[in-house]
Amino acid sequence: MIGARFSRDRSGATATEFALTVPVFIALVLGIVDGALMLWTQLGLQHGAEMAARCASIGATTCNTDDKTKTYAAQQAYGLGVTSSVYSVSAASCGKTVTASYTYTFVFSQYFGVSNVSLSARSCFP
Repeated sequence: MIGARFSRDRSGATATEFALTVPVFIALVLGIVDGALMLWTQLGLQHGAEMAARCASIGATTCNTDDKTKTYAAQQAYGLGVTSSVYSVSAASCGKTVTASYTYTFVFSQYFGVSNVSLSARSCFP
């Protein structure tokens, strides 16, 4: 008798469904945010490399040495806060080449067990 009455009671169904689906939804949203931050970092590295390669190739006083070029690249990286040691400058047949290598750590990696990702960018100008 009690079991039959309990099986017909639907008063907590919505709360139970919410409790089962909300962790998956939150993990999905956090994963999307973390992926977007990784793409933003990649975009910033690429932009810094492109702008620094152009600056070094046209011979501007801002980028007349390799150290100044790397510093300029770090400044052009959309405010990521990367250091100039991320970038390297070399001369190539196409002109000045600026490359970047950066290890991205996911914000929520400690919760989801995701490993770090190595990001790289390269630009040669002209």
